[in-house]
Amino acid sequence: MKASRIAAAGAVAASAVLAVSAPAFAHVSVQPEGEAAKGGYAVVDFKVPNERDNASTNQVEVNFPTDHPLASVMPQPLDGWSVKVTKTKLAKPLTMHGEKISEAVSKVTWTATGKGIEPGFFQKFPLSVGALPEDTDELVFKAIQTYDNKEVVRWIEPQKAGQEEPENPAPVLTLSEASADGHHGSSGTAKGASDTSTAAPAASTSASSADSSDTTARVLGVVGIVVGAAGVAYGVLAGRRRTEA
Repeated sequence: MKASRIAAAGAVAASAVLAVSAPAFAHVSVQPEGEAAKGGYAVVDFKVPNERDNASTNQVEVNFPTDHPLASVMPQPLDGWSVKVTKTKLAKPLTMHGEKISEAVSKVTWTATGKGIEPGFFQKFPLSVGALPEDTDELVFKAIQTYDNKEVVRWIEPQKAGQEEPENPAPVLTLSEASADGHHGSSGTAKGASDTSTAAPAASTSASSADSSDTTARVLGVVGIVVGAAGVAYGVLAGRRRTEA
């Protein structure tokens, strides 16, 4: 009986800790590979976790901001996924490298050709984008995640200043300032961005070493808390046993 009580206490502690830590993993996000400088080009990764334990993600759609359109968006091929880039006509043409651009990418859609993102996994979707706008500090995207059980999760809610994070926050890409010498980071040209998107097969894996280290640290922290809680429960029960004796 006492052993079962200790196990039950440990299970309760583990459930409580996981419930608290889960939200840190549970939304679609976007991060640059290196730097996303204003006026330059960058490779960005949309990170999509599977939040369900009984369904796989089989489609991801990312909608691009219309107030700051991007003329160049190039996806990197991913095993197990097909990709479609949708463009739209611009009400006001852009000028890039001396040329007028009359259309820009409005959305990119990835559709699974295999198992998709299974429960317990996440997937990164890399894009080479540019030229990044110079008149804003961030780009807000809207992502739609579809599961193979037909459930649709819309990550489209903007973060409002001074308020808590919304339930389904939209992915936000923070832009850095261009360097003083006029360069826009390591991906500062269209050619550089293109080369990065086609010559970096490591980016097509589900997790980078940095993400792996971060996840490992969080898991070890959770395990430590659970073990500590179980130890406290054992100590309490042991003390009761000595008192009863």
